[in-house]
Amino acid sequence: MKLNDLEKTTVKSKKRVGRGHGSGKGGHTSGRGKYGQKSKGKVSLLFEGTKLKKSLLKRLPLLRGKGKFKPFSKKPIVVNLKYLNLFEEGQVVDIENLAKKGIIKKEEGQRYGVKILGEGEIKKSLIIKLPISKKAAEKVKKAGGKVENV
Repeated sequence: MKLNDLEKTTVKSKKRVGRGHGSGKGGHTSGRGKYGQKSKGKVSLLFEGTKLKKSLLKRLPLLRGKGKFKPFSKKPIVVNLKYLNLFEEGQVVDIENLAKKGIIKKEEGQRYGVKILGEGEIKKSLIIKLPISKKAAEKVKKAGGKVENV
Protein backbone atom coordinates (compact mmCIF):
# COMPACT_ATOMS: atom_id res chain seq x y z
CA MET A 1 0.00 0.00 0.00
CA LYS A 2 1.31 3.42 -0.99
CA LEU A 3 0.19 6.85 0.09
CA ASN A 4 -0.91 7.74 -3.42
CA ASP A 5 -3.16 4.64 -3.52
CA LEU A 6 -5.27 5.77 -0.57
CA GLU A 7 -8.76 7.13 -1.25
CA LYS A 8 -9.13 10.88 -1.15
CA THR A 9 -11.27 12.17 1.70
CA THR A 10 -13.48 15.15 1.01
CA VAL A 11 -15.14 15.51 4.41
CA LYS A 12 -13.28 17.77 6.79
CA SER A 13 -13.80 17.30 10.50
CA LYS A 14 -15.43 20.15 12.39
CA LYS A 15 -13.08 22.57 14.10
CA ARG A 16 -13.24 22.28 17.86
CA VAL A 17 -13.74 25.81 19.03
CA GLY A 18 -12.02 27.13 22.14
CA ARG A 19 -9.23 24.56 22.43
CA GLY A 20 -6.22 26.86 22.31
CA HIS A 21 -4.07 28.38 19.57
CA GLY A 22 -2.88 25.08 18.14
CA SER A 23 -6.38 23.98 17.15
CA GLY A 24 -6.53 26.38 14.20
CA LYS A 25 -9.47 28.27 15.63
CA GLY A 26 -8.23 29.30 18.99
CA GLY A 27 -7.27 32.12 21.24
CA HIS A 28 -9.44 34.63 23.10
CA THR A 29 -13.00 34.33 21.68
CA SER A 30 -12.35 31.44 19.25
CA GLY A 31 -14.66 32.67 16.54
CA ARG A 32 -17.67 33.01 18.81
CA GLY A 33 -17.54 36.77 19.05
CA LYS A 34 -17.15 38.84 22.18
CA TYR A 35 -20.77 39.14 23.31
CA GLY A 36 -24.03 37.33 22.78
CA GLN A 37 -25.89 34.37 24.08
CA LYS A 38 -23.74 31.68 22.44
CA SER A 39 -20.38 33.28 23.18
CA LYS A 40 -20.00 32.07 26.76
CA GLY A 41 -21.64 28.65 26.78
CA LYS A 42 -24.45 26.42 25.61
CA VAL A 43 -28.10 27.45 25.35
CA SER A 44 -30.34 24.92 27.11
CA LEU A 45 -32.58 22.73 24.97
CA LEU A 46 -35.71 24.02 26.68
CA PHE A 47 -34.94 27.70 26.18
CA GLU A 48 -37.51 29.32 23.88
CA GLY A 49 -36.43 32.92 23.94
CA THR A 50 -39.46 34.89 25.10
CA LYS A 51 -41.46 35.35 28.24
CA LEU A 52 -44.67 35.94 26.29
CA LYS A 53 -45.25 32.34 25.27
CA LYS A 54 -45.62 29.56 27.83
CA SER A 55 -42.63 27.25 27.75
CA LEU A 56 -42.97 23.67 26.51
CA LEU A 57 -42.72 22.24 30.02
CA LYS A 58 -45.49 24.53 31.28
CA ARG A 59 -47.75 23.49 28.39
CA LEU A 60 -47.44 19.75 29.08
CA PRO A 61 -49.96 18.17 31.46
CA LEU A 62 -48.68 17.56 34.97
CA LEU A 63 -48.00 13.90 35.62
CA ARG A 64 -47.85 12.72 39.18
CA GLY A 65 -46.59 9.55 40.75
CA LYS A 66 -44.09 6.80 40.29
CA GLY A 67 -43.82 6.30 36.51
CA LYS A 68 -43.98 9.89 35.33
CA PHE A 69 -40.63 9.80 33.55
CA LYS A 70 -41.27 6.46 31.83
CA PRO A 71 -42.21 6.41 28.14
CA PHE A 72 -45.85 5.86 27.21
CA SER A 73 -45.19 2.78 25.08
CA LYS A 74 -47.40 -0.18 25.89
CA LYS A 75 -46.36 -3.77 26.33
CA PRO A 76 -48.04 -6.56 24.35
CA ILE A 77 -51.53 -7.66 25.37
CA VAL A 78 -51.39 -10.77 27.53
CA VAL A 79 -53.80 -13.63 26.79
CA ASN A 80 -53.76 -16.64 29.10
CA LEU A 81 -54.26 -20.22 27.90
CA LYS A 82 -57.53 -20.67 29.79
CA TYR A 83 -59.26 -18.22 27.41
CA LEU A 84 -58.24 -20.26 24.35
CA ASN A 85 -60.74 -22.98 25.31
CA LEU A 86 -63.35 -20.85 23.48
CA PHE A 87 -61.85 -21.98 20.15
CA GLU A 88 -62.93 -25.14 18.30
CA GLU A 89 -60.61 -28.13 17.86
CA GLY A 90 -57.81 -27.54 15.32
CA GLN A 91 -58.56 -23.83 14.83
CA VAL A 92 -55.82 -21.24 14.17
CA VAL A 93 -55.13 -18.73 16.96
CA ASP A 94 -54.08 -15.33 15.63
CA ILE A 95 -55.02 -11.69 16.22
CA GLU A 96 -58.02 -11.77 13.87
CA ASN A 97 -59.54 -14.90 15.42
CA LEU A 98 -58.94 -13.59 18.96
CA ALA A 99 -60.78 -10.41 17.97
CA LYS A 100 -63.70 -12.40 16.48
CA LYS A 101 -64.09 -14.31 19.74
CA GLY A 102 -64.07 -11.00 21.66
CA ILE A 103 -60.95 -11.78 23.71
CA ILE A 104 -59.06 -8.69 22.46
CA LYS A 105 -59.74 -5.61 20.32
CA LYS A 106 -58.32 -5.94 16.82
CA GLU A 107 -56.80 -2.43 16.62
CA GLU A 108 -55.01 -2.80 19.97
CA GLY A 109 -53.75 -6.25 19.02
CA GLN A 110 -52.23 -4.93 15.81
CA ARG A 111 -50.73 -1.86 17.51
CA TYR A 112 -49.21 -3.47 20.62
CA GLY A 113 -49.07 -7.17 19.71
CA VAL A 114 -50.32 -10.19 21.64
CA LYS A 115 -48.45 -12.73 23.75
CA ILE A 116 -49.87 -15.97 25.10
CA LEU A 117 -48.91 -16.95 28.64
CA GLY A 118 -49.38 -20.26 30.42
CA GLU A 119 -51.98 -19.55 33.15
CA GLY A 120 -54.74 -22.17 33.19
CA GLU A 121 -55.19 -25.40 31.27
CA ILE A 122 -56.00 -26.01 27.61
CA LYS A 123 -58.10 -28.99 26.55
CA LYS A 124 -58.18 -28.59 22.76
CA SER A 125 -55.48 -28.97 20.11
CA LEU A 126 -54.96 -25.57 18.47
CA ILE A 127 -52.54 -24.07 15.94
CA ILE A 128 -50.95 -20.98 17.51
CA LYS A 129 -49.39 -18.29 15.30
CA LEU A 130 -48.48 -15.75 17.98
CA PRO A 131 -45.57 -15.17 20.38
CA ILE A 132 -45.92 -17.61 23.27
CA SER A 133 -44.08 -18.37 26.51
CA LYS A 134 -42.19 -21.65 26.96
CA LYS A 135 -44.58 -22.95 29.62
CA ALA A 136 -47.62 -22.20 27.48
CA ALA A 137 -46.00 -23.84 24.45
CA GLU A 138 -45.39 -27.03 26.45
CA LYS A 139 -49.05 -27.14 27.54
CA VAL A 140 -50.27 -26.62 23.95
CA LYS A 141 -48.04 -29.41 22.64
CA LYS A 142 -49.18 -31.71 25.46
CA ALA A 143 -52.79 -31.08 24.41
CA GLY A 144 -51.88 -32.06 20.82
CA GLY A 145 -51.60 -28.60 19.29
CA LYS A 146 -48.91 -26.88 17.21
CA VAL A 147 -46.87 -23.73 17.83
CA GLU A 148 -45.70 -21.88 14.72
CA ASN A 149 -43.18 -19.15 15.43
CA VAL A 150 -44.00 -15.95 13.58
